[in-house]
Amino acid sequence: MIRLLVTWILNSCALYLVMKLIPGVQVDHFSNLIVATLVIGLLNSFIRPVLMLLTLPLNVLTLGLFTLVVNGLMFYLSAMLVDGFRITSFAVALIAALLFSIFSYVLNIVFTTK
Repeated sequence: MIRLLVTWILNSCALYLVMKLIPGVQVDHFSNLIVATLVIGLLNSFIRPVLMLLTLPLNVLTLGLFTLVVNGLMFYLSAMLVDGFRITSFAVALIAALLFSIFSYVLNIVFTTK
């Protein structure tokens, strides 16, 4: 349970960094940041595997690059579901999802122990 909470906090920090670096990503309040992180995590846990399975032929054809599009779609969908979390365009969502993945990966490596 503690590990899940730490991961959630680290992902919130990653989303905050993305918000500060990319002008097309806006979060109104800290509570919206926390909820947006939760929604992104839930979408990546439940919807993303189904989309990855459905787009498997396209993903194989593009040698895995279509995964970036699926990640951007999850990010854009989370912005549509959470009030106070806005992304201006799908291109911004692609870049934001890529940066979010990188920041989240690095933060989780640095701050979590096995």
